[in-house]
Amino acid sequence: MVREFNVKNPLVEQRADPWIYKHTDGYYYFIASVPEFDRIELRRSESIQGLAEAEGKTIWVKHETGLMSANIWAPEIHYIDGKWYVYYAAAHTSDTKDGLFDHRMFALENSSANPLEGEWVEKGQIKTKWESFALDATTFEHKGVRYYVWAQKDPAIPGNSNIYISEMENPWTLKGEQVCITTPEYDWEKIGFLVNEGAAIFKRNGRIFMTFSASATDHNYCMGLLTADENSDLMDPKSWVKTPEPVFTTSEENGQYGPGHNSFTVSEDGTQDILVFHARSYKEIVGDPLYDPNRHARVQVIQWNEDGTPNFGVPRPDTK
Repeated sequence: MVREFNVKNPLVEQRADPWIYKHTDGYYYFIASVPEFDRIELRRSESIQGLAEAEGKTIWVKHETGLMSANIWAPEIHYIDGKWYVYYAAAHTSDTKDGLFDHRMFALENSSANPLEGEWVEKGQIKTKWESFALDATTFEHKGVRYYVWAQKDPAIPGNSNIYISEMENPWTLKGEQVCITTPEYDWEKIGFLVNEGAAIFKRNGRIFMTFSASATDHNYCMGLLTADENSDLMDPKSWVKTPEPVFTTSEENGQYGPGHNSFTVSEDGTQDILVFHARSYKEIVGDPLYDPNRHARVQVIQWNEDGTPNFGVPRPDTK
């Protein structure tokens, strides 16, 4: 019997780029961007709904100066080889140059069983083949190989960011080739800015699905989908097939605007795949959408099509 999914939306207010991970200890761990962009907070609960009231603990604070002193964005928490890792992006200034921020990607490590305890150690910058705008790192393992996926500005390609994949030497070091697997090519990926970012991976039905977000961070923000066969060469760009239309977009009818920067988790009973994302409850924004704090963390059940592909539907309305 499938349990009814009755988690309220928004789940956690003013938390953009939400990441929820269910660990083997039975806890859900929640991490996201905070509106001040100055720290990394972590909370946990034995239920998804419980995350709404769980106390957040600050596990890391930005530096006063230097590379990690501004705009702390989009942290993710992962459990790899018996240790906890948080990936995040940080800049040395909030100023932009040629329309781009100056973010680079970094990692923290914690060897405690409970990541709310113990010490978080800075493992430094995760270096790529360019020193350019880079953010939104995630990682996954497949057939004994650990991969790193991230968004970055290639100086030779117009636009803000494309998505890349690389194998990893260890949880904070890349190795071998670094391959671009998607650039903004369709109109829905180019509204306001040319953006592919915020990748998230889940494996089902013999395939690897990679969602990503596109366009400006206002009501035009939306999710796209790449699909690869589980037996394909994941380092070959041709293995990743992009769905030509966005898979999750603004719903005026349901009052949900700019859904994106998602992650995936599972229901408490393990029977349902859950989409985790942020969206606003209004369309009109004063000033730069990036600094509007009301991108709230939300969740909903993923349905599955007969051909084994995910059906994300439309963002459900806020719970009354």
